[in-house]
Amino acid sequence: MHWTVTVLAALVVSTAVADELGPRQNPLPIQTGEPDVLRVVHRRSRQAHDGSLAGQCDPVVSAHTDASFTGGQYILQGGFAQSESAAVSWVLPASAFPIRLDLAEMIFGTQAATVATTTEWGITVYEGLPSTGTPVFSIDSDGDLIPHIQMGPGTNGVNVQFLVEPSDPEQIYINANASNAFSIAYRIVKHNNQTANPCLTAPPSTSNAFPATDTSGLAQPTQNWLNAVNCGILGCPPGWKRFSELPTGCRPSGDWVMRATWTSVNCTPPTGACCLPNGQACQSLTQAECQALNGGWQGAGVACTATTCQPTGNVPCCFASTGGCVGLSYANCVAAGGIPGPVGQTCTGYVCFPTGACCLPDGTCAGAVSPTECAALGGIYQGNNSTCATIDCPDPVGAACFPNGFCLILTQADATAAGASWQGVGTTCADANGNGVADACEPDGIPGDLNGDGAVNGADLGALLSEWGTAGGAADLTGNGVVDGADLGILLGNWTG
Repeated sequence: MHWTVTVLAALVVSTAVADELGPRQNPLPIQTGEPDVLRVVHRRSRQAHDGSLAGQCDPVVSAHTDASFTGGQYILQGGFAQSESAAVSWVLPASAFPIRLDLAEMIFGTQAATVATTTEWGITVYEGLPSTGTPVFSIDSDGDLIPHIQMGPGTNGVNVQFLVEPSDPEQIYINANASNAFSIAYRIVKHNNQTANPCLTAPPSTSNAFPATDTSGLAQPTQNWLNAVNCGILGCPPGWKRFSELPTGCRPSGDWVMRATWTSVNCTPPTGACCLPNGQACQSLTQAECQALNGGWQGAGVACTATTCQPTGNVPCCFASTGGCVGLSYANCVAAGGIPGPVGQTCTGYVCFPTGACCLPDGTCAGAVSPTECAALGGIYQGNNSTCATIDCPDPVGAACFPNGFCLILTQADATAAGASWQGVGTTCADANGNGVADACEPDGIPGDLNGDGAVNGADLGALLSEWGTAGGAADLTGNGVVDGADLGILLGNWTG
């Protein structure tokens, strides 16, 4: 597993304390500077979705809150007890599923805390609604691989961000479901200091952190959720309830400050004109495809026409017959039989037909070749106007086989110094047959093993006798031009049975 935690910018804050309305609703308004960021990047160990992200479309940010997740005003829900969860659900078009969750975020904070606080937290991702959906991922902080929320005394805020490491093939995927929704729930697993029964007394506001809602009013009462502890007739309805299902004394006045970034798996990215590096050729590609070819994407829906990728202004125009360069427009250069150079260049300092030294795989040097010619020879171009007289090409390398079968790519001199057997220029340590020994380092076949099965036995004897007296052939082990007793002696001398 791999985790990274980044903590940013200290806070400059002012507070406004609200009257306590009861153990289940204790709003604590705060105003913060830029919140700290607790960013947890997780390498998963769960089963991956069986699809692939074919489209690579742009990520979408979903949020019901209008909070900026930066400095500003928030309301901490001071009645929030440990083991309770705050959740938000988002309904998407059915065609968007399956989706990949890229990032989850939620603001937590303290108000006028008199001590440093440590809050153990967790997160669960649901396929569907939290009340009826299927959890597809859930994890709690452990203070080691997953850090707890830690804040110093005073009024503080933190944006708790959770994501799976982008390079991890096992991402969090959410499939289509009956409600066309997905949900994210953050929970407080353990408060820093919950001193009494939360059904009767709210957790002390001066020594605990709480989740935040926004200050602009409740915009989505059916998409914000609370999973409350069971306090019977003394408290809020237990279990998962929408804000719209909570009585006034239990219902927060705003939306949870939570958002999700996700990408549709089956989305089809738009195509548009892509101007390829040669300056004129145009193909209709996606932005990602165009960038992979080092092209210039002209935008979604832009069609390729005769002038779409036509460079403006002059380019260096090179003429092979003379080696000269003239500044011409791209079209005039092509019409005149020239070779257009890159857009933005002039003839000044531009080398039309570069040549230089080329270091070849056998360690020798070829002089005055073009970069293209050098690449065709499998060499390494040493730069324009370089010469073999000034270039020290590296010694060739090849497979070096050690007595124990180990293989390294070394120069011949290094192989000899190490007591290894050098196999020649360009040989490799590849193990094509998968037997654990580099093919270049495998011993030659046993003399007399005519059928190549690794043993000299009756089958090989039969093969030799069938060729007895004939000229040449595989059974002519001595190479004297006839299969005879001398070959039989070699076979029997290597007999393995």
